[in-house]
Amino acid sequence: MIVQACINGARPADFHPALPLDAQAMARDGTASIAAGAAELHVHARGADRQESLAPEAMDRTVHALRRACPGTLVGVSTGAWIEKDDRRTLAAIAGWRELPDYASVNLSEAAAPEVMEVLRGRGVGVEAGLASIGDALRLAGLDHGGRVLRVLIEISEQELDEAFALADGIEQVLERAGIRRPVLLHGENATVWPFVERAAARRFSTRVGLEDGKELPDGSVAADNAALVAAAVGIYRRA
Repeated sequence: MIVQACINGARPADFHPALPLDAQAMARDGTASIAAGAAELHVHARGADRQESLAPEAMDRTVHALRRACPGTLVGVSTGAWIEKDDRRTLAAIAGWRELPDYASVNLSEAAAPEVMEVLRGRGVGVEAGLASIGDALRLAGLDHGGRVLRVLIEISEQELDEAFALADGIEQVLERAGIRRPVLLHGENATVWPFVERAAARRFSTRVGLEDGKELPDGSVAADNAALVAAAVGIYRRA
């Protein structure tokens, strides 16, 4: 079980004053998050305009900065289709990376997911299979990729807690029936961040927290930064 720090995501610059939007800010934030107890880092690289980018120059700069700042820490990135807005550009960008991350998240809801997964594997990058629906879980099972992914990322965006828990249960059931027994990282978003941290700890799953998923601490106050969110999650795991 680990707590992963997801330090920026697709959040806009005004989401939080401590949101890291360039490689050096991500490196500083990553260092603080690891010191607070995070075992891994998940980031969305940004270009010179501070917009999300999979372009080699943005990815290489970001991964290199994190490697220098956090040696020995696994670094993961997103491959979300919304970043490049074109499947061919996404695949070409991944093929051009020189500073390779340890793993990359692939959303099974996206049309090019199988191709993205194969390109990543061909480059020696682990795949974190992102499942946000029952359909995503069924697709993973149907693609016969379940046994070859680094882990399964169950990420729930529903904000009504009963519905969110029911969806997570359904995804877990599909994985069980398909015989996919890979490590699971479970997380919520915004209002459901902390209920899912508690659920993950109780079920001995990994989880993630950070400004990608929400900015509030368990008591409802706004966290000072990513490190404060990580420290709160680590505290929950220790008590569990």
